[in-house]
Amino acid sequence: MSSGAPAVATPRLDLWLAESRRITRHAARTLIDAGLVTVDGRPGRPGQRVRDSASVVVTPPVALDGVAESRPGSTDKPAIDLRIVDEDAWLAVVDKPSGMVVHPAPGHPTGTLADALKERGTTWSLLGGTERAGILHRLDRDTSGLLVVAKSESAHRNLARQLSDRSLGRTYWALVHGGFREDTGTIDAPIARHPRDRRRMAIVEGGREAITDFRVLERLSGATVLEVSLRTGRTHQIRVHLASIGHPIVGDAVYGRPDPTLGRPALHARRLRFRHPADGTERSYESPVPDELVAATDRLRPWLA
Repeated sequence: MSSGAPAVATPRLDLWLAESRRITRHAARTLIDAGLVTVDGRPGRPGQRVRDSASVVVTPPVALDGVAESRPGSTDKPAIDLRIVDEDAWLAVVDKPSGMVVHPAPGHPTGTLADALKERGTTWSLLGGTERAGILHRLDRDTSGLLVVAKSESAHRNLARQLSDRSLGRTYWALVHGGFREDTGTIDAPIARHPRDRRRMAIVEGGREAITDFRVLERLSGATVLEVSLRTGRTHQIRVHLASIGHPIVGDAVYGRPDPTLGRPALHARRLRFRHPADGTERSYESPVPDELVAATDRLRPWLA
């Protein structure tokens, strides 16, 4: 009877990739499912066995902690410019311009914030999928202002928990039609897809919980400047809620009426607050109100005319 060494079982591809690249199994499966891992020249499967002699190729390369490294871009200047407010090994805070879509979607496959992040040649979390480059919350295309994006899977999970428990604070500046008698208020009304127009959201009984707080900053001629805070983060929440109480955002062609002098909704993500995922320190950031929104506000101050 032979006394040779026992045979060593060949590992599954997802486990082998997680161990060899020092990433989580979730990140490994994300790469495999996205077709970014080949074994002997063929697309890999999470459960397939990997022999010692197999040639495993990962595109793009993977860094520590479930982070996907973007492909090297052109040596020319990136086509999409970004304003990075703060950045470290765990995250980046971005000031998004109006007109930029956050991540690829039907009708907007390129030119997104996710594309701009990938062009920077750095690393981003895979937790939201390979197309989302660390993005864990979003702004509408024509809303400007602050977003936080995660570089590692652990940072992504930590920030996502803060979104869920509402300790990640988001405060917006909004210019709305009409005047308010009250100085503060809360809108608590469920939101879901519009029953007849799938491109819009609406107040719908049985929809998802949505709560918005507002505070009057300035009363103008036929309009009001508000500070708006989110307790939940539904699609188009601020726009839908303010329109539902008769105060649509100036320039919002979907839920109000267009403003040809402005060309966008007067909504800006002005402040962002969260606990840093590495050390728990409180971080807060503020973005100045864009010039075109300041100009729109000035036009509604008759005493300046």
